[in-house]
Amino acid sequence: MALENKDEDDLCRGLERVAEALKAGIEVKDRKYRLQTFKKCFIGKEAVDFLIDNGYASSRSDAVMLGQALSKDMKMFEHVLRDHDFEDEGYFYRFLDETDRGRIATNVSGWTDFLAPTDAKAIKSSLQPSFPRPDFSTIDAKDVHAISSIWPLDSHNKVLLDNVHPPNWVDPKSAEYDLVVIGAGSGGLVTAAGAAGVGAKVALIEEHLMGGDCLNVGCVPSKAIIHSANLVHTMRGNMKALEDSGISIEGGPSAVNVDFAKVMERVREIRSGISHHDSAKRFAEELGVEVFFGRGRFLSEKTCSVNGRTLNFKKAVVATGGYPTLIPMDGLKELHEKSAMWDTSNTSNKAGIEDSPRPCVMTNETFFNLTKQPEKMVVIGAGVIGLELAQSMQRLGTPVTVLGRSGKVLPKEDQDLAKLVQNQMEKDGVTFRLSVSKYGSIELTGRVLESGLPEMIMKVTEKTEGGDEVSVDIYCDALLVAAGRRPNVTGMDLEKAGIKYDTKTGLEVDDRLQTANARVYGVGDCCSEYKFTHASDFMARAVIRNALFLGKERMSKLLIPYATFTTPEIASVGLYDKDILEKGIKFKVYEKHFKDNDRAICDGATDGMVRFRVDSKSGKILGATIVGVGAGNMISEVTLAMQSGTGLGSLAAVIHPYPTTAEAVRQAGDLYNKERLTTTVKALLRGVIKAQR
Repeated sequence: MALENKDEDDLCRGLERVAEALKAGIEVKDRKYRLQTFKKCFIGKEAVDFLIDNGYASSRSDAVMLGQALSKDMKMFEHVLRDHDFEDEGYFYRFLDETDRGRIATNVSGWTDFLAPTDAKAIKSSLQPSFPRPDFSTIDAKDVHAISSIWPLDSHNKVLLDNVHPPNWVDPKSAEYDLVVIGAGSGGLVTAAGAAGVGAKVALIEEHLMGGDCLNVGCVPSKAIIHSANLVHTMRGNMKALEDSGISIEGGPSAVNVDFAKVMERVREIRSGISHHDSAKRFAEELGVEVFFGRGRFLSEKTCSVNGRTLNFKKAVVATGGYPTLIPMDGLKELHEKSAMWDTSNTSNKAGIEDSPRPCVMTNETFFNLTKQPEKMVVIGAGVIGLELAQSMQRLGTPVTVLGRSGKVLPKEDQDLAKLVQNQMEKDGVTFRLSVSKYGSIELTGRVLESGLPEMIMKVTEKTEGGDEVSVDIYCDALLVAAGRRPNVTGMDLEKAGIKYDTKTGLEVDDRLQTANARVYGVGDCCSEYKFTHASDFMARAVIRNALFLGKERMSKLLIPYATFTTPEIASVGLYDKDILEKGIKFKVYEKHFKDNDRAICDGATDGMVRFRVDSKSGKILGATIVGVGAGNMISEVTLAMQSGTGLGSLAAVIHPYPTTAEAVRQAGDLYNKERLTTTVKALLRGVIKAQR
């Protein structure tokens, strides 16, 4: 093994010597092609000639192989537009400085440099809040922000942080860009990668964690915990279904144990495993994006700054996402801050152990830091985030109460369908209190429960069915606030760039996603009511066309499906009844229930249906909702039909495998076609049949 490493080191040093000779011996200058000037570049054919003439290669094919090793393996140069590998052609190539796109400092290997050595057994026995703290005195302030909201700092979270916020990142040197993107969530990442992929010089600025909410505190970790929760429910929460299927568990539900710490460790493991895709290293080295870590601020209509550096841009994109809000409630802000922040001022506590446990008051940004299972959890908010996590925690064994004001869950959805979700959650054991008129206060009781978490008491006011108001005390050791999100639009000096915004609704953008500053565009949660990863993705694609290629892509033309991954799932696309009525369109509703679907019957999953809203005249699908197992996957077929202008009647002609729940989509088309068979049409068809006898 040592000999192999030595051979590899010798090879690297040899390639470095060839690269230095190539740099010194080949002509590097500004060159023009199709009215565009490419600075400080050389020609591939000339590099091949140099390698042969100086004895580094014996043939042109060998020279190409050597050049590709220098380019692809050693990252020493690249094609000016990153369209070609090194070839024996007249293509332009440029040498790369080691800090061209940012890099990890060579004296730092990762977040482990700041932490005491740990192993899996130690982590398991010393989970939050008693695990060792990092030495913040050695970390930049911007890195404290990243590390303070991701814990415990086990091996999985160290990998995550090394990928999405590497310590001591060295900023690129450039100052001139075709496009500057502020924010490296899903919208910013797609914008940066897509623009760089078509040849633009792109700077990507991120203050916190690359990957944004989706990777770090949203889509990815939530689906991981939902998976574990559903497995538990299959074995412990639905014993009758198991028994009806001929399966029994000796000892009953109590024989199925949940290791909550292990559940959350799996969440962290999955998140860290996926994080390379959104990593600074991948974007810098593989995708050609110049990455900065720091807060981006505008200086003028065409300049911004990061870490004291001024960047000039032709176009810019703000993709800073959003953040969860805390409701007005006495004591909530203080308990949340105590829950989420590291107490680095307690220098007398050498062991790194707090004198008392921290309260467990969370938003989605800190929920996935849990390592201890709460005994009683309260969720404020009956929307997507609140319901997904409430059902998961209930199924994992924590009794959950969901609080809301509106009297309903999932307010965007048809309420009879949303009720199916609520009914299942109530079967799971979730308690709903949806008539809260006032959130009064929250405070610690002074007790620490067996979970190791301090108990809290919430005082709320509820409206009774008779209209009276009553005060209610609710005890818990964990609180999740999922009552809405705000766009992240402050602290960037948007005013200096002439960008208009509202702190509640976000950036003011037109249908082309252009701000009041024609050079600057918005993408994602910071400017849209469609706060979904896939919506940000396609907004980014539209902005690339509009900003760089004089495109005319419009936000209003995007057809955006969305899903809530409860059990049952509920997914929708297009218009709801209220929207259609406001537009003055006559429509009909067609439904196919899963209780009549053979596959759903076999699977014991008959709750739910497919619902289409169809233009009465044309048969055009105006909107659809599916509630049931796998609804999130099924909605894509409907979205494709709507995108391509395929009417509901035409879906009846699409052959689906039998038996599948997706057949319900085709069967809804049958309902539509059957209704189109008027008495007159039926008489004509009988005549045709009779004539053939």
